[in-house]
Amino acid sequence: MAEIISLGCRLNIAESEGVRALIGDRDAVVVNSCAVTNEAVRRTRQAIRRAKRERPDVEVIVTGCAAQIDPQSFSAMPEVDRVIGNSDKLSPAAWRSDDAVVVRDIMALETTAPQFAASFAAHARAFVEVQNGCDHRCTFCAIPYGRGNSRSVPAGIVVDRIAALVDAGHREVVLTGVDLTSYGPDLPGAPSLGMLVERILHHVPALERLRLSSLDSIEIDDRLFSLLTQERRMMPHVHLSLQAGDDMILKRMKRRHSRRDAVAIVERLKSARPEIAIGADIIAGFPTETDAMAANTLAMIDDCDIVHPHIFPYSARDGTPAARMPQVPGDRIKVRAASLREAGSRRRSRWLAAQHGTVQQMLVERPGDRGHVGNFAEVVLERPARLEIGSIANVAITGTTDGKLTGTAA
Repeated sequence: MAEIISLGCRLNIAESEGVRALIGDRDAVVVNSCAVTNEAVRRTRQAIRRAKRERPDVEVIVTGCAAQIDPQSFSAMPEVDRVIGNSDKLSPAAWRSDDAVVVRDIMALETTAPQFAASFAAHARAFVEVQNGCDHRCTFCAIPYGRGNSRSVPAGIVVDRIAALVDAGHREVVLTGVDLTSYGPDLPGAPSLGMLVERILHHVPALERLRLSSLDSIEIDDRLFSLLTQERRMMPHVHLSLQAGDDMILKRMKRRHSRRDAVAIVERLKSARPEIAIGADIIAGFPTETDAMAANTLAMIDDCDIVHPHIFPYSARDGTPAARMPQVPGDRIKVRAASLREAGSRRRSRWLAAQHGTVQQMLVERPGDRGHVGNFAEVVLERPARLEIGSIANVAITGTTDGKLTGTAA
């Protein structure tokens, strides 16, 4: 029986379902790896060893970003039988091959592989890849070497895929990509992400909820902004790739926005649609970061009303420019990451408390007594209940516990 262990981003989740469809009933464990940080690579190795301990007689196959970037280190692990890179993980030929390592030059890829999964059996919401790779070279990031250059899925294929998922019973779809807002320039007519979203909403009227994964704030154009703030089927939840809140650090990261840009887009979003919840990726302890620079980033939690913070302690990735910059001591990085998490927790607690007494629509997730509402707050039902997984339920919000809302089915 096949088992897929998916680490990292939502794009990996989407691709894992494609892998599941390709391998069928093959007796194997597939570890779909992540390489965004050194900690992610460590967890990948940990997952491989655990999988082999638990199922010593089955084939262990490693794929994903870490496998693409450093295939030899994984093929050298005694627990690993095969390595298949991102270059080939959605290729039927790669899964039929007997080669121990199937990894091609990711930079040579010009198109994305089609998705094979008809539904997402393990998830209430479905994840649809519309873009892969990245043309930008942020100084801290190794992901372009695991994903290649930016390439987009034609809109017609995306629409057909989403229509099929809705027909299969999915009521919420998440569009995923490595650099989602760079969608389109490589396609005929150079459509934008906003144009793709418009087409999806027009051609799949039965789709009830559409959500976007991480966005580059500087690339939210007027069309996409209007959809995020005016289209009710677009969930009021925007996750931004901010990374820092200090202009000098942003410049050294080679980001394309300033602190002022980030604050301004959040103010515009919240002014146009106050219920929008803001999430953000933030790196603590980037090389050369002083206490004053760290304070500027810490202030972004409140300045951008970040209630879904993803805090990453900086870790140097081999081959990246940031790894050659003067490094911040590890103990100082931990302190700064803790401060960011504490500030995020305080902001989130106030935001959750403000939702007490409201009635919201929740997408029911496993095991049927919890789920996420439109702003992506997680809700746990107070009284034992088992609602239909994948259904949408009205929930009366009654309180907060452990960073989650509590409620009762209305």
